[in-house]
Amino acid sequence: MKMRFVPLVVSSCLFLTSCMVGPEYRPDRMKVPGHFASEPHPATKEEIAETEANLRDWWAQFHDPVLDRLVEQTIRGNYDLQVATQHVLAEQSVRRQAQANWYPQLDANAGGGDNRYSINVDNWPLRPGNPNNHPHASVLTYGARASWEIDVFGHISRQVQERKRLVEVSIEERRGLLLSLLSQLVTDYVELRTIQTRMSVTEDSIRTARDSTQLVERLFNNGVGNTLAIAQSRTEEHAELARLPPLRARQEQLIHAINVLMGEMPGKEQPDLEERRPIPTLPPFPAMLPSTVLTNRPDIRSAERRYAASVSRIGITISNLYPNFSIPLTFNPNASAAYQAFQIGGMSWNVMMMASLPILHGGKYSAQIAQARSEAEASRLQYRQTVLNAFREVEDSLDDWHQDSELVREEREAATQAGLALSRARKLYAAGLTGYLDVLNSQQTYLSRRVAAVSATGKRMDDAISLYIAFGAGWQGRELSNTTLKVEQHESKDMILRAFSR
Repeated sequence: MKMRFVPLVVSSCLFLTSCMVGPEYRPDRMKVPGHFASEPHPATKEEIAETEANLRDWWAQFHDPVLDRLVEQTIRGNYDLQVATQHVLAEQSVRRQAQANWYPQLDANAGGGDNRYSINVDNWPLRPGNPNNHPHASVLTYGARASWEIDVFGHISRQVQERKRLVEVSIEERRGLLLSLLSQLVTDYVELRTIQTRMSVTEDSIRTARDSTQLVERLFNNGVGNTLAIAQSRTEEHAELARLPPLRARQEQLIHAINVLMGEMPGKEQPDLEERRPIPTLPPFPAMLPSTVLTNRPDIRSAERRYAASVSRIGITISNLYPNFSIPLTFNPNASAAYQAFQIGGMSWNVMMMASLPILHGGKYSAQIAQARSEAEASRLQYRQTVLNAFREVEDSLDDWHQDSELVREEREAATQAGLALSRARKLYAAGLTGYLDVLNSQQTYLSRRVAAVSATGKRMDDAISLYIAFGAGWQGRELSNTTLKVEQHESKDMILRAFSR
């Protein structure tokens, strides 16, 4: 082939690079219901719009400025989230490595030295019998080696496509981690406030037990009652005191956990956390369409992108069955002196158009295609299972929301009635109309019901957290900079620039 035809061949190959063998990705559409089964009524457009407006900062619905500050510090300082961000950047670098195969690869070389040939080999053309032959020579060399794979059947394009989709997988995994951190942080914070409320309830119970002890002792000194009642009262007082140390220990553990989530050393003083505050305000019920869950949940989005990447992998394996075209070029002048190195007589080069085609490989490539198809089908099925698991979590959270609402009402009413019963028992005992055992039982019942009411309120808050996380809320609009790189197209105008880029 004459050199003047090379540009024509290259142009033809560039035109053919638009061909990509293998199946095109089609999203797997799963039919979802029009509304959730556990909702009391289908959500209205206004309710859905209000929920979607609050998805990004759903914890702000708790109206707790301390919690808002903790969330922002966690997003900025959590090391697990920073690790996930670096994984995204690493995946983007791998994608750029795949993109580099679109462009010519060029390497330069240079060298110099002495060569000496053996003169003891028979029939060797450089034997000293010929006066023009010399066994010793100095050599200077320089040059370049280039190669360019023409992506005729989309082998490189499919690889870039796969890596691009895997970058998107890593982005969704980072979003999923962000949701997990938010869930853990807000849950720990709510539990901290629940523990502190229980500590206040226990301290009230201790004061009540001390008042009862003083009442029993005063009556005994006036000739009413006996030492058994005094012993029972003091036992109850110390039993209430024994409830505080485990609560204090749990409070410190939760503060340590929150410190670590924020990227700080456990044990660092947190006055805002150590100061007792009430359990945050319960947010309004978040209404959501089932179809929105598919677009919001990072685990569903990640599974869908994995399925798309596995389809690209099928195209990669199929492209191995087609011819591979490349243009290798070698330019390597040689001379014995520097002034000769750039003369036409010292020039040496080699440029060719190469093609390779697999013929017999014992079914290896067919097996690779079958493997890729099976893996793609497995990814599709995994996507469907992920969707089912996500909807189960939403339905469970909705059920918990509604059932625990009734639980909170009943526990609060039970605590109110237990308080009335304790007050009446104390009055009857003071009047000598009942024994101290009734006072003791009423006192224990009142404490247990107050603790149960506080725990039910905390669980109610956990239901709200679980529901927002099940909806996939919290990552929207919280992308870190430099985590989304534009996929660069292999246009001819960029070839020279790319050729000199390392």
